[in-house]
Parts: sequence; structure tokens; C-alpha cells
Amino acid sequence: MDIFDRIRGNRGPLGQHAKDTHGYFTFPKLEGEISNKMTFRGKEVLVWSINNYLGLANHPEVRAVDAEAAKEWGMGYPMGARIMSGQTKFHEELENKLAEFMQKEDAFLLNYGYQGCQSAIEALVSRHDVIVYDSESHACMIDGVRLHQGKRFVFNHNDMESFVKQLDRARALTAQTGGGILVVTEGVFGMAGDQGKLAEIVKYKKEYGFRLFVDDAHGFGTVGENGRGAGDEQGVHEDIDVYFGTFAKAMATIGAFVAGPEDVIDYLRYNMRSQTFAKSLPMPLVIGALKRLEMMATQPEHKENLWKVASALQKGLREAGFDIGDTNSCVTPVFLKGGLGEATNLTFDLRENYGIFCSIVVYPVVPKDVIMLRLIPTAVHTLEDVEYTIETFKTVQEKLQAGEYVGEGIADWA
Repeated sequence: MDIFDRIRGNRGPLGQHAKDTHGYFTFPKLEGEISNKMTFRGKEVLVWSINNYLGLANHPEVRAVDAEAAKEWGMGYPMGARIMSGQTKFHEELENKLAEFMQKEDAFLLNYGYQGCQSAIEALVSRHDVIVYDSESHACMIDGVRLHQGKRFVFNHNDMESFVKQLDRARALTAQTGGGILVVTEGVFGMAGDQGKLAEIVKYKKEYGFRLFVDDAHGFGTVGENGRGAGDEQGVHEDIDVYFGTFAKAMATIGAFVAGPEDVIDYLRYNMRSQTFAKSLPMPLVIGALKRLEMMATQPEHKENLWKVASALQKGLREAGFDIGDTNSCVTPVFLKGGLGEATNLTFDLRENYGIFCSIVVYPVVPKDVIMLRLIPTAVHTLEDVEYTIETFKTVQEKLQAGEYVGEGIADWA
């Protein structure tokens, strides 16, 4: 079969709906200043779907530093990969300050979160090693695990009985291969908002001798002291062997990092293919990240404002009878009962008639007949935003229960 014929016949789980969803549910255009309210299809909407946790994306201090750095350096410098010709003192300074902030021996600056996380996992293991990972790990972690040429065992999400069972399998196998065990999980799971059970996982480190890799994309900057992450929040930060954080959430920019023991980070510095063969992070992004990190460390009011909004939102939703799962982070899921047609019509009603833009999640990410509306509070939201959203959700839930959203797609409401 011709490859293109196969592609045309099977557009994939998301692509098969492209004609009906493109530009609205997929690839929507949110325009205007990044804030709590933006423009969608010509209308102002209250936005709960942007990971601008600390509100730094359009903070005046950040914008000024970004603009000055772009003016001084442009987007081209430095040219080449860092290992060849793309190294600068500012890249090194950012790594040193990330290590200091994270209270780790060393840190390695990465160009992107997705490829960086994927590449770090792949670089840490040999074919003799075994990876044990959480079933709800982010796609970048799953792809890193798939690159591994050895065995991998998955445990049920945050299920310690399942975790220990897979550790037993891994220990038995490494006794034959002579390899080690890498445990991979998240600090904050970005979809449902629950933290990985890091404090429980580390209790098994001595018995099984594994190393722990934690992707804390949603925890960095939002939980723990000054935003040091989920391990710090749970009192086990020192037990995380390799900590991964991204700039794309709390810092509202591009880039990422890994932090850990100096010798391990230096090994990654020389063995992560995604960095060895990629152009260095442009100077304005490095300078901008330095400013954002400084603000995270010295201006706690941004994190305090975030949690003021997040706490009010979650408390209000619970008191109104909504199911928000087991979240213990800022990520706020709202679980409703309904199928795909009801989900699309409900979301269309929220956006067009109530001016609320939030992400919609349906099967296979959640079980069939479950609708998850995912809300991301930020430091720039207001308590008025929270109150309006909760009251609106009460209304749409009544409509959902009354069968007003039954239909095949948005055409029923358009």
C-alpha cells in the first residue's frame, strides 16, 4: 500500500474529526493580550485554558526584559549547538541559578520541554536497565520510555500495590541483566491535577535500589516553597534523583531543564541527543528566563495570587456539588456525565452564550460517558471570574441533566 493512501484512509484519533473541530475545538485562535480575558472568534471570553500560572506572560517587568534582550541580541545568537559553538556565559548563569533555586548540585538547560524530557529518559538508561513508569505519564515521558531499548513495566496510576508488583518484576529481570531500575512519574499530573505519590514511592528506594525521575512541568513554580515543586511540597525533594521542569507553564516562555547530581547532569549534558544536535536556545529566551526565575524566587505574591484564585475556584466548585476528582494542585478538572455529542454542545454553549473558554476532554482520555472540563487558574484571574464561572457551570449542568445538549455535534447549537 502507498503510505499516503493509508494516511488518507486513517487520519488518526484526533485527525478523523478535523473537518468538524478544526479552528474551534482543535487549533482555536485565542487573540489579544495574554490574560484572563481574550478574544475568540471576535468575542471576548473568560479563558481558563492557558498555563500562564503566575501571570508572567505579559507582566511589565518581563515584557521589558524580553524586548530589550531581543533588541540587543536578536533571535539568531548564539548560532550552532551548545556543544560546538552555541555556549554563552548567560546559558551557564541560568543553569547555575536553576540549580541553586532547585537546591540541586547542577542543572542542564534544555531547548524544549517535550523533546528534553523524552531525550533525558532515553539517555539515562541502557538496554540492560528497566523502566517502571506511571500509566498516566505525559506523552513526552511515554515517548522517552518507548525509545528505551530494554524492558519497561507500567504501574496503575498512583497505585502503590501495582507499583510494588512492577518493582518486583524489574528487580527479578535486572538480577539477570545486571542493569538498574529507573522509576518515572510526574510531580503534578497535568490532566487531573493530582500529585504523584512521591513520598510513598521514595520509601521503596532503599529496598529496590532504583533511581527516581520526576517530570514536574505543572508543579515547578506552583507548589512547594517558592515553587520548588511537588517533591518539596511532599518533603522528599532530596530523594528525587533527576528533576525535570519546563518554562512553558509557570514561567510562560520556551525552554526546560533537568537538575540533579553534578556527575549525572554532566553526563546528560554530553549524551542527550536532542541537545547535542540542536541549535542553542536563543539569547532573548535565556535572558528572559533569568528574569522570570528571579521573580519566582523574590516575588512570592505571584504564587500567592495564583493559590488565592485556585483555592476559591476549587472550594466553590466542591460546595456547589461538582466532582473535581483528587486534585491537590492548581489544575482543576470538572467531571460531568455525558457523551461526545453532549460534550461538544455544552462546550459550544459555554463559549458562545456564556463567554467561557476552557478545555474539553472526552474518551479515550477519560472513560466513556464522562466529560471533563479542565480549568487552569492563574494569578491574573479574579474572584469575580471564579464566581461567574461557578454560577455558569451550575446552569450548564442543569441543562445537561435536562437533556438539552443531546445531539451529534455543534451543528445542533450553531
